[in-house]
Amino acid sequence: MTFEFKVSSEEEDPLMAKRKEPEQVESEGSRKRKKKNPASTPRPACSWVHFSREFIKEYSASHPESSGLKAATKAASDAWKLMSLEEKGKYTKRAREVWDDYLSSTPAREPKPRKQTKLVTRCSPGRLFNVLKSLTSEQKDAVKSMGFGSLLGLRCRTLRRSLCLWLLERFNSVRHSLEICGERIPLSPWDVELVMGLASSGKDVVTSGPDELITELRNKYNATNRGISVRLLEERLAVPEAGEDFKRSFLLYILGTLLCPTARLDVSPSFLHLLTNMDVVHEYNWGKFLLDRLVREVSRFRQGKQRAVGGCLLFLQLFYYEGVAVRGPFDTTPAVVPCLSLWGEEEISEREKQEKELGGYGFGEVICKEKCLGMGITSGKAEVDRLPARKVPIRVKHSPTRAQQGDQQIKESTLKKGDVVPGEIEMAADPLRASCRNKEYGCVETVDYVERNGHEETCTFAPCACPLRDCNFVGTPEQLSEHFSSQHWDSGRRFRYNCPTSVSLGIDETFLVLHAEEDGLLFLLNKGTENIGHTVMITCIGPSWSKENFLYDVVSDHGTSSLRLKSHTQNFPGRAEGFPPVDFLLIPFAYLSSSGQLSLEICIWN
Repeated sequence: MTFEFKVSSEEEDPLMAKRKEPEQVESEGSRKRKKKNPASTPRPACSWVHFSREFIKEYSASHPESSGLKAATKAASDAWKLMSLEEKGKYTKRAREVWDDYLSSTPAREPKPRKQTKLVTRCSPGRLFNVLKSLTSEQKDAVKSMGFGSLLGLRCRTLRRSLCLWLLERFNSVRHSLEICGERIPLSPWDVELVMGLASSGKDVVTSGPDELITELRNKYNATNRGISVRLLEERLAVPEAGEDFKRSFLLYILGTLLCPTARLDVSPSFLHLLTNMDVVHEYNWGKFLLDRLVREVSRFRQGKQRAVGGCLLFLQLFYYEGVAVRGPFDTTPAVVPCLSLWGEEEISEREKQEKELGGYGFGEVICKEKCLGMGITSGKAEVDRLPARKVPIRVKHSPTRAQQGDQQIKESTLKKGDVVPGEIEMAADPLRASCRNKEYGCVETVDYVERNGHEETCTFAPCACPLRDCNFVGTPEQLSEHFSSQHWDSGRRFRYNCPTSVSLGIDETFLVLHAEEDGLLFLLNKGTENIGHTVMITCIGPSWSKENFLYDVVSDHGTSSLRLKSHTQNFPGRAEGFPPVDFLLIPFAYLSSSGQLSLEICIWN
């Protein structure tokens, strides 16, 4: 976070006074400038300002031939860049003392509540709609082979921003739910499959790895740190070929414009890691990836870290249309799975008209259970059995979300209220039961579809990923511990519970794996970078549903000063990307060594 400071002084520096330009008299009718409150206390200066004021005085005295303040400021800037952290420490200490006095004497200001009056988003179904119209039959077949055949039925071209903004205000990013119409409706990858037609099972999508693997791809797509140009991808997609280049460009395009857009205009370069093996794209759990990205982007927006909202807002919009009825107690229109193909511009305009007649959003009736959406709203079979028996006609439209699926089929089935539409889930002999998605990791449970989400949220075989960037191993916590001990025994730091341990992180290291000697559990010492220092915290690698946590201490010393964080670990099934909203310790850059190394003392209690 960068601050702009201003120093008040009884005797103003004559050189600094040169910067002040005479006030320009504004013409009549022009906008008046807001006058500052003379009684308010100006904020103190940063270390650079203290240095520059001192340097400019000496420079002007020793260089009378200087052309003025501009040359002196340039010389001060060059000198500041060449100074070491120890040399800057004198001015940092002075700024800190002034800042402490300011904080102790100035009453805290209440932050103004953030009010978003206009929604800014990069989710653009209209751009994708225009691209889909121009695809050849061979290109459409290639899209189906990757598992995105449902997107070919996209009919919606614009987002209803007022609705999306209304939903964002009621989106609970901690519980992954929508709190509308007096109910809390949990969202799951299953809902993404029903609405968008994307697979809700399979391998986790990994968007990280060694940079060496994507060097050629970065050059091919002219990728910068800001991202990949959407217009460049549109130009590539306009070429009538359906090979590997088309598949790569199309995958980047749908991720950047519809499924997982970020707050920026360009496509995130991290998605290039998905292009290294296009043969397994159809095996990924895209439903989970879409939902996780949406939660992350909404959280960042809520924290004020970005002005635009990322994530697939189209999913939220269509989920609301399908899950809330505005025509009577229940809409008996047969439901098509996925719902994406049901909503075109005419249908959406009619729905918005009905919402307006009711007085706005949120006045309808929640029918998620009838439409088999938001199944997490029920905690078990008993709760489902209390629902009134009602037959609901469901028309299931199977979209080829996997390469081995054949032509599209349309089947008619009649289900009881609360049953799940068997859209693209692998069917067993009993169509209302299925194996746990963690079967490949050792789980042998077979549960009802209604109870499936609840079971998998607390499944003891929930997988965790190896935290090292060049390893793709995924397994249970026990399997991960054995894997790390045998394959990466020299890549982490072993420690004992209840014993202080000294560790260090290099200037380019963002995390350190901590391996417990007693039980083999893996922890991560995470390091982030802000404008004024580094943030550190400790997380435990384990299922996110686990309530087990560990008390830990992190201490950073600098001379006679020390900073300390005492908190509890939270569980994440891998690296904690983007620093979730948990406790952390902010360590100023002055605490680093001359080589940029961060030394800490940590202790974890069991």
